[in-house]
Amino acid sequence: MNNRKSLQARDIGQLDNNQEATDKKIISGYFIVFDTETELYPGVREEVSPDALVGVDLSDVKALIDHDTAKVLGRTKANTLSLSVDSKGLYGEIIVNESDQEAMNLYSRVQRGDVDQCSFGFEILNEEMIQNSDGTVKFIIKSINLYEVSVVTFPAYQETAVEARSKQIEDAQKRTLQSRKGELKEKLNGIKTTYFVS
Repeated sequence: MNNRKSLQARDIGQLDNNQEATDKKIISGYFIVFDTETELYPGVREEVSPDALVGVDLSDVKALIDHDTAKVLGRTKANTLSLSVDSKGLYGEIIVNESDQEAMNLYSRVQRGDVDQCSFGFEILNEEMIQNSDGTVKFIIKSINLYEVSVVTFPAYQETAVEARSKQIEDAQKRTLQSRKGELKEKLNGIKTTYFVS
């Protein structure tokens, strides 16, 4: 089990664009999909466990454009973003502010299919790292704090996640190497002691 505390972003989902009978413009989709492996980069995969959202506070989560805090689309606290957890993942609906030109432009891009990805910004509270015998690594995210969900043109997480994951894997390998060195030193000391005692 490994604990990290750093803001993360993931691109996991697809968006739909619908207009309710009340004529509200809505952008909706799954911002998190459970138990679906995502390749962060070759040899490193990740998935979000359904347990990751158990007890998570959804009372003040923001919906952003491309993780940009200056481009707020909605907010759960203002009832312009609704989020719900089901067996598939975290589903969200953003009520588009028709007075906001950026929001309307995004709505049109989603409607045309030009933008169809979503992402989420979070802090990992608990995760498991599995090192496979073939050298690959899999992270299972088990608990998070959720700060925002985003409609994105390009996945924003790759660079950040690669840097964080590379360091984490390197640290785990160093710990394994140090442990192995310690075991070998103990064995050598035992041999030397036995040699000098004889």
